[in-house]
Order: sequence, then structure tokens, then C-alpha cells
Amino acid sequence: MRIARTALPLAMASGLLTGCAGLVQSDWPPCAAVGGVVGAGLGAIESASWAAGGLGIGALTGAAYCWVHGDADGDGVVNKDDKCPDTPKGTQVGADGCPLPVAAPEPEPMTPAPSMVRVELDVKFDFDKAVVKDGSQADIRAVADFMSQYPQTRTTVEGHTDSVGPDAYNQRLSERRAQAVRDVLVHQYGVSADRVDSVGYGESRPVADNATAEGRAINRRVEAEVEAQQ
Repeated sequence: MRIARTALPLAMASGLLTGCAGLVQSDWPPCAAVGGVVGAGLGAIESASWAAGGLGIGALTGAAYCWVHGDADGDGVVNKDDKCPDTPKGTQVGADGCPLPVAAPEPEPMTPAPSMVRVELDVKFDFDKAVVKDGSQADIRAVADFMSQYPQTRTTVEGHTDSVGPDAYNQRLSERRAQAVRDVLVHQYGVSADRVDSVGYGESRPVADNATAEGRAINRRVEAEVEAQQ
């Protein structure tokens, strides 16, 4: 009979303390209280005088068991194995209860800058003329085809002269040359008129020596440039 009376409280103590293992720190007082009740029960088996002593011993035992086998910070690692007992909730931890290293985020891939493509036009003119020669038609058409391929593009056609003659006359001549090339782009090759401007610079922007016939021939020109993103 004495064995049965002892075994039942012991079984109760074992079950209750095992249940305490999953408690967090805020639940230790109830766990200690449960241990105290079980301890008092065990003491009472011996005699009434043992009940009070069993209460105190049971309470200490229950609290100690909770401390060793409980999980104070709720990270899934029991206190006795937890080397980082104050880990914030939700933190990923290792077997020792310490936060796992967080991998640095992958750097954003660099977006390559869009490559630029361009086409340039250089049309030469006879002395004191603003008529586009047949030999320049293919070059002007290449510009028109490029602008058709890249419909967001625009261009400005720039006219120039050599230094022979008055400045004012050369200014008007350069404007007529620029307008002549613009007319070919718009009226012959179908480039929208609002995409092509024209301007004349007279003799103010030479690219060769006006003291020679060869240099003056190079300066009698119309230039244009079209640039687009690929």
C-alpha cells in the first residue's frame, strides 16, 4: 500500500514537470506552484508534518526544472542549451539558440547603358549652288531609312559655305543648301516634316582651309547627324 501511495504522486510529479518543459519564462510561477502542490502531496504520504517541507522542496524543484528544461525566449532551444537566451521572437536560430548569420542581399544587377547608334550626312555643293547633286542621293536616303527605323529620332540639317563672297550672301546661300537637303528628306523620302529642321551658318564654321580650292570645296557642304538608342 505504501508503494502505491508513493508511486501515484511520483507519476503525477513526472507528468506535470514534463509539461512544464515547454513553458516560457512567464509561466515559471505556475510551474513552481504545481511543483509545490506535488511536493506537499509527497510529504503528506509520510506524515502531515512532511507536507509543509514537501511544499517548499516541490516548489523549488518545479521552478528549477522549468529553468533547465523550459524555453525562456521561445526560440525552440531549451534553456540549458541556449547560449543566447534573449533572442527576439521570430529570429532564426541554430542548435545553440543563437541567431543564424543573415546572408547579405544579392546586389542588383547593373543595367547596361543603352548603346547609341548614329548616322551622319555630309553633302557637298558646287560653287555658288544650292542644288543637291545626284551623287548625294544615296547618302540622303540612308539618313531617311535610319529615321524610318527609329521613328523617335529628329535631326537638324546644317548648311555651310566657303569664304568667297559677302557674309550676308553666304548666310542666305547656306540656308538654301540646308533647305534643299531637307526637302529631299521630306518630299522625296517621306520623313515627317516636323522631324527635320534646317539652319544655315554661312561661312562661320569652316572645316578646311579656305585659302585653297580643295579646302573651299570641303567647306561647301550640308551636314546632319541622327542618333538613336538601341
